[in-house]
Amino acid sequence: MQSVREIDVAQYRILREPFYEEVCGETGLFTIAADRKLPVMLKGPTGCGKTRFVQYMAYKLGRPLITVACHEDLTASDLVGRYLLKGDETVWMDGPLTLGVKHGAIVYLDEVVEARKDTTVIIHPLSDDRRVLPIEKKGQIVEAADEFMLVISYNPGYQSVLKDLKQSTKQRFIAIEFDYPSSDIETRVIQREAGVELGIAANLVKLGQKVRNLRNHGLEEGVSTRLLIYAGTLIKQGIPPERACDVAIARPITDDADMQCAILELVKAIF
Repeated sequence: MQSVREIDVAQYRILREPFYEEVCGETGLFTIAADRKLPVMLKGPTGCGKTRFVQYMAYKLGRPLITVACHEDLTASDLVGRYLLKGDETVWMDGPLTLGVKHGAIVYLDEVVEARKDTTVIIHPLSDDRRVLPIEKKGQIVEAADEFMLVISYNPGYQSVLKDLKQSTKQRFIAIEFDYPSSDIETRVIQREAGVELGIAANLVKLGQKVRNLRNHGLEEGVSTRLLIYAGTLIKQGIPPERACDVAIARPITDDADMQCAILELVKAIF
């Protein structure tokens, strides 16, 4: 019969190794941080591999991974837990953060700046040498299990001043910087994830680099590796490259008709 611990965290274990290509020694840094109980902040643009990296490291370290997609309505109760009515009783239900603290999981707060500032304050006691989680509604302080690890991510180039992380939060974490991978690594990733031939993957990478160069000419954000994989997946399924890149790259990243046309001209030139 399973123990409570196994039942609680079994659903968060990653059973198959995710594909990940190391870029700049980040796996070693993360491993040391996990061993020394250091919280980690991942910084980088959307779709450059931050979430996949955390999944890969959770698998390698053999720890459950609890991911929370942060948003502006995220409350402290959403993370810590709340009392719920169950029949005639009022029962306490642990939130994802409390569950991870108790059972030694990696808790990943994705795009943490999207959460309300009063919500992010609750992670402060977990991200210093105290490693505790106060649960005010229960009048308890929960000490983190040895294998608990706190990981946050955000995109510093995309956030407004109003949604930047406070220094009091930033300076509790070591920071691993992410960017779009080099062309050879990105080519291998697209080839593997989309299942396309090497030449098509290389062309998608070339397109991605040229579109990213448009960031200073009207684009708010460069095209992510994720979208290049989507385009490759469509091409693999028989969609013509121009149409695949239109629906997977041009239209998702901009609503400007002139910019969409410029991207499609690049597609024609490359393919």
